[in-house]
Amino acid sequence: MSNPRKKTTTKKSSTKKTPRMSASAARADGAAKTKRALADAKAVTDANLKAIAAADQENAAKRDERAASADAMTASERAMAKTNSSSSRTKKTAAKAAKPKREPATKRVSGLDLAATVLASAKEPLNAKTIAERAIAAGWKTSGATPHATLYAAMIREIAAKGKDARFRKSDRGLFAAAGKGA
Repeated sequence: MSNPRKKTTTKKSSTKKTPRMSASAARADGAAKTKRALADAKAVTDANLKAIAAADQENAAKRDERAASADAMTASERAMAKTNSSSSRTKKTAAKAAKPKREPATKRVSGLDLAATVLASAKEPLNAKTIAERAIAAGWKTSGATPHATLYAAMIREIAAKGKDARFRKSDRGLFAAAGKGA
């Protein structure tokens, strides 16, 4: 019979540990890494400075060539201008001829504009749901699931942003009126 309280031990696998580095060796290793990193950074900086110097020389040569020419262009710019001007003119005229004239699209009326119209024509303050229903009936196109919530938030934002210049005002809890009408 085995004893349930007896602990079973398992052998630990023997793994080789790397010897610990001394403090002075660690400092020397860190100093060597820093020295290598600084040398790499210096090499990159030197390469960038050489590239900048070469670009400056090329730009100076082009500037001198432009100053010496009558049309203020280099030879390569002049050649590119000739080929681009003839091909771009034909492309532009072909594109203009291919495009049919279209009539200007009618501007969609915003929900806030329709809400202002609805409230201006209403005799009493209305809640956002009624305003949204009347705005949709007047032609407001919306795809939202809760247009009354959208309209409510937009009217509150306008009141907060414009203050006395807003087209709406809250007359009571959940009720809005046109800014010029009494409650």
